[in-house]
Amino acid sequence: MEYTNRDESMMVKPFWQGVKDCLPTVLGFLGIGLAAGVVQTSAGMSPFEVLLISMLLYAGSAQFVVAGMIVVGAPIISVVVAIFIVNLRYLLLSASLAPHFQAFSLKQNALNGFLLTDETYGVIANETLKNKPLKFEWLMGLNLTAYVNWIVANVAGSYFSTWLSNPEKFGMDFALSGMFIGLIVLQFLSRKRWGIDLVVFTTTVAMMLILSQFITVGGLHIIFATVVAATIGMVIKK
Repeated sequence: MEYTNRDESMMVKPFWQGVKDCLPTVLGFLGIGLAAGVVQTSAGMSPFEVLLISMLLYAGSAQFVVAGMIVVGAPIISVVVAIFIVNLRYLLLSASLAPHFQAFSLKQNALNGFLLTDETYGVIANETLKNKPLKFEWLMGLNLTAYVNWIVANVAGSYFSTWLSNPEKFGMDFALSGMFIGLIVLQFLSRKRWGIDLVVFTTTVAMMLILSQFITVGGLHIIFATVVAATIGMVIKK
């Protein structure tokens, strides 16, 4: 089958729109990626190892955990289990997006799943509010921009670790948090469902505080609190 110029334009335009929509997250990726590169190098990783882990694991929080466990000499099985627990939240993120990915093939969804991050999830969630089918080309533009930016930031952090030995000094530790705050605010403003959002937000915070007293495994109390709050929000909406 031959593609016309119009067919090619229809594919290319959504891709570059995805690249454009990823730009607000770039500074967040850059800041936390540089910090990750510094921490991983400090843990004894070479720039090449930093490159590999950022390409294959591609998970900021998990990469920080790996670096910390390498420093204390943790066994491989402990590192694997820790990564699994830290990344459990992606089960929730993927499940919430699954209805919007039904038109894609198994290979496309495998790629979507691998490239999904907390940051790109926020952008995709905002896009689903437009009640239009997601385009795979748009997702690739968004996800590949984030992926490449993350890898470059990690490697740069590794190479410049001598000059960036204290990334918190430059506010890089807050870059990711600041980006998430911006994404959440944009989503709240787009939804305009203040009552439900307030209930979900309040429930999440309350449950996190309560569960943190009983669940000591890192991150699990956040997952449980999110599930409970999301369930309550869904019941109210129905």
